[in-house]
Amino acid sequence: MNQVYTGKGQFPTDYLDRTAEFILNTQAEDGSIPWFKGGMIDPWDHIEAAMGLAVCGHIDAARNAYDWLRRHQNPDGGWYASYHFDASKNDLRTETNFVAYAATGIWHLYLITEDRAMLEQYWPMISRAMNLILSLRGDHGEIFWSIDPEKGIQRDALVTGCSSIYHSLGSAIKISDALGHPSDALQLTRDNLGIALREHPEAFDRTWESKARFSMDWFYPVLSGAIKGDAAIHRLNQRWDQFVVDQLGCRCVNDEPWVTIAETCELVMALNAVGDYSRAIEVFSWIHQFRDDQGAYWTGYVYPDQAIWPEERTTWTAGVVLMAADALAQKTPAHGLFSNN
Repeated sequence: MNQVYTGKGQFPTDYLDRTAEFILNTQAEDGSIPWFKGGMIDPWDHIEAAMGLAVCGHIDAARNAYDWLRRHQNPDGGWYASYHFDASKNDLRTETNFVAYAATGIWHLYLITEDRAMLEQYWPMISRAMNLILSLRGDHGEIFWSIDPEKGIQRDALVTGCSSIYHSLGSAIKISDALGHPSDALQLTRDNLGIALREHPEAFDRTWESKARFSMDWFYPVLSGAIKGDAAIHRLNQRWDQFVVDQLGCRCVNDEPWVTIAETCELVMALNAVGDYSRAIEVFSWIHQFRDDQGAYWTGYVYPDQAIWPEERTTWTAGVVLMAADALAQKTPAHGLFSNN
């Protein structure tokens, strides 16, 4: 098995620069970053790939990606769930965690560049996005998951989605504070959302089957900082054997023999956030067996069949590989994005 160990001050630059180049070579001239050439673009994964570019110093390319996002923002402050230039896969639904994630991406870029003018340039986009999030709060502090063009607001919430929003609200607060804008409403919304995630499970999965079988529901409250300290460590240990396959990675769901590289890297960052550094390094070392000769990473692996599936190398997977490497190696000033919550 091809194992690569990454630790503090040990970012394998030559090795991972090729991963960034894979994202660069997939990015379109207009700044959009599809999943792969000819594939769809969704705002969340587009941002994930842009953050990977920033980790490796491709600041102009990352800004080009955020400029694409700014140009495509809808009047209500949101974005559609997906875009495809031949319109074959456009999804006109708005998903709230996608909307909020813009703040995480812009704060990440600011941490690396310390460019206040850039932060001011993107503030109107972030402000509009956050106003939409604030308008979609539920009774327990949860954030409703989507707006459907036909059915309207979908008044239910996802643990994973709301955990991501919790973190993004923190980024939006930091942007507001850095620019001297009021952040009280954002802070109150974040506080209430954190309480919902910790104390009100009844606020989630009310109108559909529970998503507890998904690994992201397990570790995202930790990754986001909604659950911290001993409670976070207990949460990760409690279901570790359900989701983690030794020497391979993290399952997407606990009832299917399929590990996915992106979820594995996000778990690495969650482990790092709670101070479980040695286990984070070990888990990250497993993923490189799923790397191709161009520096890209396959999306997932079905281990009973010893088969790559799907046969896709996605830019967002490459992006989160680079972010996890930064979290462990502390290469950039943004390395603590998910540990300084």
